Amino acid sequence: MFDFDKWQEIGSTLRRNKLRSFMTAAGVFWGIMMLVVMLGFGNGLENGVNKRFSGSATNAFFMWSMRTTMPYKGMRPGRELRFDDGDIEAIRTQVPEIEYLAPKNQLGGWRGGENVTRGNKTTASKVAADYPEFQYIQPVKFVKGRFINDLDIRDNRKVAVIGNVVYRQLFLPDEDPIGKEIKVQGVYFTVVGLFRSRQSGEDAIEQENTVHVPFTTYQNAFNNREVGWFAIAAKPEFPAPVVEEKVKALLRERHGVHPEDNRAIGSWSTAKMFGRIQTILLSIKLLVWLVGIVTLLAGIIGVSNIMLIVVKERTKEIGIRKALGATPASIVSQLVQESTVLTAVAGYVGLLTGLALLELSAKLIPPDSPFLGTPTIDLSIAIIATVVLIVAGAFAGFMPARAAVRINPVEALRAE
Repeated sequence: MFDFDKWQEIGSTLRRNKLRSFMTAAGVFWGIMMLVVMLGFGNGLENGVNKRFSGSATNAFFMWSMRTTMPYKGMRPGRELRFDDGDIEAIRTQVPEIEYLAPKNQLGGWRGGENVTRGNKTTASKVAADYPEFQYIQPVKFVKGRFINDLDIRDNRKVAVIGNVVYRQLFLPDEDPIGKEIKVQGVYFTVVGLFRSRQSGEDAIEQENTVHVPFTTYQNAFNNREVGWFAIAAKPEFPAPVVEEKVKALLRERHGVHPEDNRAIGSWSTAKMFGRIQTILLSIKLLVWLVGIVTLLAGIIGVSNIMLIVVKERTKEIGIRKALGATPASIVSQLVQESTVLTAVAGYVGLLTGLALLELSAKLIPPDSPFLGTPTIDLSIAIIATVVLIVAGAFAGFMPARAAVRINPVEALRAE
């Protein structure tokens, strides 16, 4: 295998047929490079999706009240539903499949804003009423302090947790906000936490422009006893859509809504969206592997076809070798090594080129891209694919080599 003269001969053969060698190597090079690039961008897409969902539990759903659309028990359609504290207790006790239950409300309603002041500074922000469980449904990164806790709820404490956008509007750079007071509609709240969003883009800005206060404090301070909507996360062992339907059925029963009135209670499910996206990502992965494998097979078939041509062109040479006493094993070894060298070099260069393209792409993709994360690839998978390609290249050379062994020396010497 490491006979120097044999390797010299292999190099000489490949140099004599530069165009043929180049075209053969190009197919292998393109196949492995495309496989690496496609796998990298497939992982980049998955990284982007996971990053986008990192700011929310993937088994969560949100539920809010709307108007009835069907008559039920003597009540006309068009009746507006309003959730209350009784619904909180009913859901908590009657739906054990729930891991986190976070009733919510907001000054001005969903998408509403409110002036938040500190001294002579004012900013328009969302003022959200929350339970401690909400931090597990939409987790954030805390810069300082903490989130709302059970004591805040029990004692109706006037405390607040602010996002980074609120902090920049109301505080000086590097100023410690913990223990400082902010004012909302004449009510003072002491800041106990500062956070940054785990999301990116507009979603992050919106989340960081929020002031979270204890739900019970909100009810007392602003005289609002309603529950605006529910943020709920199911336990891992229960499908979120099943739990969602169970909660809806309970709320319909409590508020006298027709069991088939699907429009009376609105909902949005992170779990459903995440499941659809995971299905799409799996389909993309399968497609990438299919295209990559077909491309590699095309390169291997190209190697095999070229080696058949090589055997035909070198018929006389092979006949002379056999006449001089060359063994079948030496002839097979010669041809297999030629195809293996060609495949290995082209595959290795294709692997390096693919990795280089991924590194370049990683620098060009904006860090706050909402859908595409950093393209990455498991290096072990890339190396295994290259090794398989080299082995396949050796096999591609073996088949023509077997044909060469069967050549009769006398007939070979007569070949033109």
